[in-house]
Amino acid sequence: MAKLWCFLCFIITSFFGLTKSVISLPEQIATPPLPILPLPSYSQLKWQQREIIMFLHFGVNTFTDSEWGTGHENPSIFNPVGLNANQWVSVATEAGIELMILTAKHHDGFCLWPSNYTDHSVIGSPWKNGHGDVVQELVNAAKAHGGVDVGLYLSPWDRHDRRYGKNLEYNEYYLAQLQELLRKYGSIREIWFDGAKGSNAPNMSYYFSDWFAMVKELQSSINIFSDAGPDVRWVGNENGFAGNMCWSTINRTLLSIGNGSIVEYYLNTGDPRGTDWLPAECDVSIRTGWFWHKSESPKKLSQLLEIYYNSVGRNCVLLLNVPPNTTGLISEMDVKRLREFRSAIDSIFVTNLAEKCSIKASSQRGGKGGGFGPEHVLDRDHLWTYWAPKDGDNEDHWIEFKGPVEGLAFNVIRIQEAIGLGQRIKRHEIYVNGKRVANGTTVGYKRLHRLQEGVAGAHIVRIKITESRGLPLISSIGLHFDPFWHPK
Repeated sequence: MAKLWCFLCFIITSFFGLTKSVISLPEQIATPPLPILPLPSYSQLKWQQREIIMFLHFGVNTFTDSEWGTGHENPSIFNPVGLNANQWVSVATEAGIELMILTAKHHDGFCLWPSNYTDHSVIGSPWKNGHGDVVQELVNAAKAHGGVDVGLYLSPWDRHDRRYGKNLEYNEYYLAQLQELLRKYGSIREIWFDGAKGSNAPNMSYYFSDWFAMVKELQSSINIFSDAGPDVRWVGNENGFAGNMCWSTINRTLLSIGNGSIVEYYLNTGDPRGTDWLPAECDVSIRTGWFWHKSESPKKLSQLLEIYYNSVGRNCVLLLNVPPNTTGLISEMDVKRLREFRSAIDSIFVTNLAEKCSIKASSQRGGKGGGFGPEHVLDRDHLWTYWAPKDGDNEDHWIEFKGPVEGLAFNVIRIQEAIGLGQRIKRHEIYVNGKRVANGTTVGYKRLHRLQEGVAGAHIVRIKITESRGLPLISSIGLHFDPFWHPK
């Protein structure tokens, strides 16, 4: 009997042991870290991922060889007999650009659409016998190509309209035209405002709050650009250069449209303690002027690449102006330069040498298999997959690549943050084979470092985050070779 009892105990114990091993609780998966406010909106994230957008300065100035019109031009001078918006859009798509912003009205007050509120427009032009509509032409061409969005610039300063200088009358006129554009032409992805006006212009108060409220009522997914946002801010210059430190965060209460006293520094650098997500847009023209002039030529490829590294490569979006000529086409020399520009960018970044490396990090959230390992910096998602160090790790955070025995040859290092959870990195350093080769402050959506001396035979590359707001979250890293980079 005792032997039978022992045998039964053995069977029961074995059964429960086996059951315990089979029906074990699942391992706890690490959750994402809390975001650090402020955060970008969906439309701001979409805007940031565009990287390069196109400005089209076009109007009576194109035919008078001027930059700022007087407002007294006769509409009959506007006659782009060969205008082809399909060519504009084709040029943009070939350059990898998916958003085009047209100057629907510049400072001269001439409207590129048949506005019901003025005859100073295409209505008075011989182009298409007064029945033309440049805005509609661009919208139709963008739809025909697919994947291209349209933005509009409506200058607040109007040198033609008699109501300018009369606050109530002119603001009503401006709002009426704003409603025309945002109701008639479908989805508009960016609306561009500025405070530019001449020193002798009449005193005028713009009702920006009313304008912005109307814009958001009519187009909820649109981004509003101005010195003070509310969605995209000016970078503070027209050179296409952001600050070496560039935060997407800033305090809107410290900004005002047309206030030059804060332009050079605050707009250019942003604010790590900023309460508003207001990323910067870098506007610059492919030529010297904003409108087309026969005497001008496009910037050299080296200049455009310099602009790219100092705008897109500093956490901004590049707004590149490409003005149509008097025929109504983008000039062939500009088309050629844009092709070269896109080809150069593609050739630099198509290959990521970091993919040839083994990778490790100082620590990772949730441990191995927790979903936040360093391998995520090499996938194709540059927003929502990322490396995250573990909580409570107070040492410098680092991520390291170990290359093949023969080493790597690169001269550009790309770092991207998971900005959907906030901008965090304040300072970082880059080491190659133990030697510091670069350092910087902010990263944001994208930071590009061109090394003063190209690295050949690099075996170990370490990126160290020395200061951040909370835990740094790195979504992508690249090691690239730029054959066009020839430092002095």
